[in-house]
Amino acid sequence: MSSSTVEPTLPPPDRTTPEPPPREAHLARPHHHHPPAGRRPWSRLACLAGLAGLVDAHALALLRATVGIVFVGFGVLKLFPSASPAEQLAVDAATKMTLGLVPETVLLLSLAALETAIGIGLIVGRRLLRPALVAFFLHMGGVFSTLVLLPDAMWQPHSPAPTMEGQYVVKNVVLVAVCLVVAANEWGRRPRPRRTAG
Repeated sequence: MSSSTVEPTLPPPDRTTPEPPPREAHLARPHHHHPPAGRRPWSRLACLAGLAGLVDAHALALLRATVGIVFVGFGVLKLFPSASPAEQLAVDAATKMTLGLVPETVLLLSLAALETAIGIGLIVGRRLLRPALVAFFLHMGGVFSTLVLLPDAMWQPHSPAPTMEGQYVVKNVVLVAVCLVVAANEWGRRPRPRRTAG
């Protein structure tokens, strides 16, 4: 009797190995999307819009400070002899207004103190703003009166065109316009309601 051993049959080895991912998948790396060059100006426009919003929020303070700095500068210059180009013009006009009863030195120092005080009041604001605005408009009335008090210095002969000194006076209409805006905002504000106890 012949004996034969039967070897167990094993399933053939699975030769199917997972396929490697495509090469492009290994090489592909996440990259940031850069907007085309044509869209970059939008960021600049956004910056300009932010700057415009900032200026708009502080417009009145900017106007006050600008005019105040100009007045402080002009006032301080009058404290030093011959430092201000408008020194003699201001003294001549003030002399006519006071009928020559006040010495020129006193007039010049008074103008210097007045312009400096107006400038400080405009810069600081708060409780100093309203007195500074009143003083400003009174001062501008005196400044523009020089167009009538000193016609030979303000206007060219046989011509309605202003001289250099006349232009120096006329350009103050810009400062008047600025302070009109500031004054309209200041006096147009509603008073804060008072708190009642209880």
